[in-house]
Amino acid sequence: MSNLQWSELQPSDFDAVKHLAEVCLRHDGGLPDLLDDAHIRRYFFGDETIAGRDELGELVAVASLSYDEAGNRLASGLVHPSFRRQGHGEELVNWARSKAPAMHFKVVAETMSPEAESLFASSGLRRTFAEKVMRHDLTHISRIPLPPGVTTKPFTDETAHDFYVAFHESFSDTPGFTETTEEEWLADLTNDPDIRPETSRVAYSRGGAPIGLVTVSANWIDQVGVVPTWRGHRIGAHLVVRTLTALKESGSDSAWLTVNVNNPSFELYKRLGFKVYGTRARYEDRIVHLPDDEVEPSGTEQPPLEVLPEGVTAGTEQSAERPEPMAPGA
Repeated sequence: MSNLQWSELQPSDFDAVKHLAEVCLRHDGGLPDLLDDAHIRRYFFGDETIAGRDELGELVAVASLSYDEAGNRLASGLVHPSFRRQGHGEELVNWARSKAPAMHFKVVAETMSPEAESLFASSGLRRTFAEKVMRHDLTHISRIPLPPGVTTKPFTDETAHDFYVAFHESFSDTPGFTETTEEEWLADLTNDPDIRPETSRVAYSRGGAPIGLVTVSANWIDQVGVVPTWRGHRIGAHLVVRTLTALKESGSDSAWLTVNVNNPSFELYKRLGFKVYGTRARYEDRIVHLPDDEVEPSGTEQPPLEVLPEGVTAGTEQSAERPEPMAPGA
């Protein structure tokens, strides 16, 4: 690792790591939650760490290995924009592989750059997830009325079941949908300390059936969904702009959401005034790298390195992540 001095991270490096994350986020965009103290500790102060400093002692590169709740190996790293394309990113990938031999690991990248995309591709890492982070400045908010007869209600104990019904019917036909019980889904929702019950809304048809929903946490639109039979009536669009208006009236200066890079709702959000702030992604190292003492001696037949089949991921890791908001057919 030329030109940098390398060592393990120390607790006293916390502010320097946070500053580096702020520099990368300002330069590349991405998930603003990256700067939360809990996020910094979780992803950059794992059980294995490495830090690179320039000749002035400034922290300009960092990487960490940790575990998620399911026991999967996670890798995270940052390189200062001024020190990219000098081989430091490649060295950090090699360091992670050397510290996690014979294991698949997932790269957690809450801020992405063209250099990172090129690095991961050339290093043989496979992207398993990516979404756009979008921001609305609340200066101009469209007005989109509900269809005749459609009404909305806030989240309460009385409407909680209808929220779940709207969620399940809106998303159960989407690829990759994970079945969850009503109890589990409502627990996740209500345990969020930043949930906005009054701003979160469920939409009803004239006959009283739940047909759409939006859930809101702090100034984030977490989930938007419309049941298949009501898509194309701009119910999702109405729920989004209604949320924007409510956030503005409450004193917020911006609204945020994330949307999968393959989700057609991305175009809807752009039409409603959201702008891309950056990209966050997950990559997977699909090849098992054997430690030196497990490599077969030269001249003996070696089995091929194990490779995960297409579509298999190294597990999910949801904590501290914003769920993907989708508005199918909104």
